[in-house]
Amino acid sequence: MKPFYSLKPIEMNIVLRPWQEADIASLVRNANNINIWNNLRDYFPSPYTERAAKEWIDINAAVSPITNFAIDLEGEAIGGTGLLLNSDVYILSAEIGYWLGEPYWGKGIATEAVRLMVQHSFDQFNLVRLYAAVFAGNNASMRVLEKNGFYLEATRKNAVVKNGVVMDDCIWVKLRA
Repeated sequence: MKPFYSLKPIEMNIVLRPWQEADIASLVRNANNINIWNNLRDYFPSPYTERAAKEWIDINAAVSPITNFAIDLEGEAIGGTGLLLNSDVYILSAEIGYWLGEPYWGKGIATEAVRLMVQHSFDQFNLVRLYAAVFAGNNASMRVLEKNGFYLEATRKNAVVKNGVVMDDCIWVKLRA
């Protein structure tokens, strides 16, 4: 399938594209990692099995318009990014999310994937506001957002519980230019 957006730096080719059956093995390989799960909501499975990967791909195949994409590096799905479109009085806002396989951390890939997703989100949807909720202490994710022009709007005290620990989360926002 033709990617929606692509970035072609000298050393890598990153695209966002729809999830496909051929991604099952790489999805399991990259998503089945406690270090990733520790920074995501509990509905992200752990352990991440082939069954979970197949269910995710099947769910997204039925969604239109497409809001969840594989982060593809040179033909392999190494992570994911997506939108939760809001409704009712919040219809012009959406929550952006993303994750990346641990071997790819610290290489600028998440920053570029979020840049591509932001561009796609504002181009394809009538949005004026994107936001991301990041667990306190996930400084790398906050830096990805900051590099993409998001600003810290609020810190919600004792807003989440993960691994039995109550913690803050941080709301990062980007408004349409």
